[in-house]
Amino acid sequence: MHVLEGYIYGSDFCFHPGQLILENGRIREIRPDEKKSQETRKDCLPERSRKGPYIIPGLVDIHFHGCMGEDVCDGIPEAFRKIAAWEVSRGVTAICPATLTLPAEELKQVLRQAAAFAQEQADASAQNQTSGGSPDNAKLPMADLIGINMEGPFISHVKKGAQNEKYIVPCSAELCGEFLEASGGLVKFIGLAPEENPDFEDYIAKVKGKVRVSLAHTNADYDTAMRAIRAGACHAVHLFNAMPELTHREPGVVGAAADSEGVTAELICDGNHVHPAVVRAAFSMLGAERVVLISDSLRAAGLGDGEIMLGGQKVLVNGSRAVLAEGGNLAGSVTDLMGCLQTAVRKMQIPLETAVRCATYNPARAIGEEDRYGSLLPGRKADIVVLDESLDVREVYKDGQRIPD
Repeated sequence: MHVLEGYIYGSDFCFHPGQLILENGRIREIRPDEKKSQETRKDCLPERSRKGPYIIPGLVDIHFHGCMGEDVCDGIPEAFRKIAAWEVSRGVTAICPATLTLPAEELKQVLRQAAAFAQEQADASAQNQTSGGSPDNAKLPMADLIGINMEGPFISHVKKGAQNEKYIVPCSAELCGEFLEASGGLVKFIGLAPEENPDFEDYIAKVKGKVRVSLAHTNADYDTAMRAIRAGACHAVHLFNAMPELTHREPGVVGAAADSEGVTAELICDGNHVHPAVVRAAFSMLGAERVVLISDSLRAAGLGDGEIMLGGQKVLVNGSRAVLAEGGNLAGSVTDLMGCLQTAVRKMQIPLETAVRCATYNPARAIGEEDRYGSLLPGRKADIVVLDESLDVREVYKDGQRIPD
C-alpha cells in the first residue's frame, strides 16, 4: 500500500485536499482532508494558488507522432516500446498516436504493428494481475497504447501542412474498413477533408458507428464543415492549424466546430502553433468540456536541435520549433503533452483545473475511454502524476509503481 497526500484532482474537475491510497496497482481509496476542505478553489494559477503538491490523473495524448528519435510510422515494435517508455516518464500514461499520410499498404502494416504492441501490453497486464506484479514490467514501465488517430490519407492537397501529398487519396469506406481490420479495432479517428470528396456524406454514413470521423487537414468552408458534422463527423484535428482561418465572414471549420455542441477540438499549446490569445478565444467559444490538449510531437521530442525525417520530408528543429526544410511550414511540435499543459497555464492564462481536464478526461472521452482513463476514482488503474507548486513533475506512478527518476 502507498499513500499520496496533497491536492487531489476530483471528478468534479476541482482540486481537493486529501490522501490517495494505492494498492495492487489500483486506487483503493480517496480520503478527504476535512480540515482543509473549506479552502478556496476558485484560483488555480500556481503563483497565487495553494501550495502543492497537485495529484492529477496520468495525461492522455490522442495526437502525437513520436519522440526520442522514433515515430509510430516506423512500424517496428522497438519504436512503440521506446515511445511508450519515454511518454510515461513525462506523465503521459495513455497514448493514441497519430499516423502520417503514407501509402495504404504501409499504413496497414503500421496498424498491424500497433495492434500487436497493444496485445503485448494487454498480455503483460493480465500476467501481472495473476502473478501479483512482474519485476520485469516494473523495470520498464510504459504508457498504455489505447488507440490510433489517423490524420490521413483522406485529406486536402491545399491544407496538407507537413503531410506528403503524394499519398493523399479520395475517401473510401472499403479502404477505411481495411484500416480498421488491420488495427484490430484500435483506430479511434480517421481524418477527412470533405471538400475534396464529393460523396463525403455517403462515406461518413457508411463508417459512422465503426470509427469516429474527424475534420483533418481540410480547406472546407463553414457550410461544408457543417454538412460533414451533421452527417456524423465529431472532432476537429489541431484547431486553427491546417484549416481555413476564422474570419468575420468566413468562419470555416473553426466556426462550425464552435457551433456544434457534439464536436471536440484539439489544441496544440506548445507556444508556436496557436497564439495565447487565440487559445483563450477557443476556450471561450467551445468551453472547457470540448477542448482537447494535444502535443502533435514529432520524433525530435526529447532530443534537441537538428534534422529529422517526417513522412519522407526533411524537418529542421530549432528550440521549440520544427519546420519543413522545403517551404518552412510548421511540421508539428517538439513539446510533449506535459510541456503543453504547463505552457497553457504558465503562459496562456488557462486555469490549472481546466488545463488538467483538457489533458486527461477530455481526450479519454473523445476516444471513448473515459471509463478507464483520465480520472482519479476508487478502483481505477493507479496512473498518477504528482506536480509541485511550479507544475514541474515530481513523481509519476504507472499501475501503482513509481517511475524511476
